[in-house]
Formats: sequence, structure tokens, C-alpha cells
Amino acid sequence: MSNKQKVLIVEDEQSIRKLLEYTLEQANYQTVLAIDGEEAIRQTMDESPDLIILDLMLPKTDGIEVCKTLRRKNIETPIIMLTARGEEMDKIIGLEMGADDYMTKPFSPREVAARVKAVLRRSGEKTFQTEEQRLQTGQLVVYPERFEAYLNDKQLEFTRKEFDLLVYFMKNLNRVLTREQLLLAVWNYDFAGDTRIVDVHVSHLRDKIEENTRKPLYIKTIRGIGYKFEEKK
Repeated sequence: MSNKQKVLIVEDEQSIRKLLEYTLEQANYQTVLAIDGEEAIRQTMDESPDLIILDLMLPKTDGIEVCKTLRRKNIETPIIMLTARGEEMDKIIGLEMGADDYMTKPFSPREVAARVKAVLRRSGEKTFQTEEQRLQTGQLVVYPERFEAYLNDKQLEFTRKEFDLLVYFMKNLNRVLTREQLLLAVWNYDFAGDTRIVDVHVSHLRDKIEENTRKPLYIKTIRGIGYKFEEKK
């Protein structure tokens, strides 16, 4: 039985699929291949990969739908989304649906290996956090390891990144956090071009935890800087 980490490559373009397969096998990963969205879901269920490289534009079922379907089934396998367009909205949608990272075509073999290694490392760090945490402020209670959050004893539903953002806020109560800090901490990006991703996710969080989004109780906007998650008794 192989001890190599397994990567599912979902790409309908043969030349890119072969490049990814060769690059990852040279980096000592085991690879599994799929050429459309339906096969990607099937292979994920059958092969239990450690990571998925998922093209956005696929036959039958596109990458966004594959990502949504897997997360709806509570499959938390890390996903790196591939996009040929490089448009900010593609990245935002992919990350909103539960992708962990993205790469824009064309990419270099070195970038592929580096991204895969980084995402698997972050995923492994989460896996080995064994002591259960309980974060609470006011009537909002979060269990990071269980992926559960409750407000007034009612369980809330979040995407992966919404939940990660909520946990980071809860661990930094009353601190003013810049969009760049949040982008680096939650998405592991250290450049300013994608800070709108943060605003989109904050908006979604407010919709789920605030009674009045125009006068938020928890997530305060600090004009020109970022956000502050206020502690409640």
C-alpha cells in the first residue's frame, strides 16, 4: 500500500492534465485522473484523495458545481481551483463555494508543486488539532474542530471560508483587522488585489449572525481600515 499522498486531477484538456500528472508524480504524489465534473465527484467518493485540483470549466458539471456538491456532502478535501480567465469574480465564486486556493492558467510546474505542498500542509495542521476549542461571545458559540456554530442555541450554516473567517474573528475579538490581514490569515494571500473577497464574505457572515445588517451588533466596519468583531457579554 502506497504512503504517497493522493491528488485527484480534474481537467478535460489532455495536455494540461498530462502536465499536472507528470509534475505531481515527479514531486512524489500519487495521481488519479478525471475529465469531467461527474467523474470528479465519483472519483472523490471512491478514491478519497488528499487534495483535488479542479478545473473551473468542465463538461457535464462545472468546477463550481463540483465544489458545491462535495462541500454539501461534508467532504472537506482541500481543493485548488484552476481558471483560464484570471478574472477576480471567478476567484471569488470559487473561494465562496469552498475552494482552498486557485491557480490561473498558464502556470509553471514549480508553482503547481508549491501550491499543492502549501495547501496540504495547512490541511494537515488543521487535522492534528485534537483538543476541542469552544469560542463564545454573547449568544454566539463556535466549535472550530466540529465545524459548528450556534446563535441563540440555533445551529448556523456556513461555507468553509465563511466559517474560517468567523473563527479568525472570534479568536481576535475587539481587534481592528485590516482586509489584508484577513486575506492573509484566512485565504493565505499576501497581495491587495483580492481584498473584495473579504468584503463579500463579511457581508455573508452578517446576513447569518446579525439581526440588523445596517446596524451590526458583532462585525463593525472600521472605515478606511477593515473590520472589528466586538465582544459581547
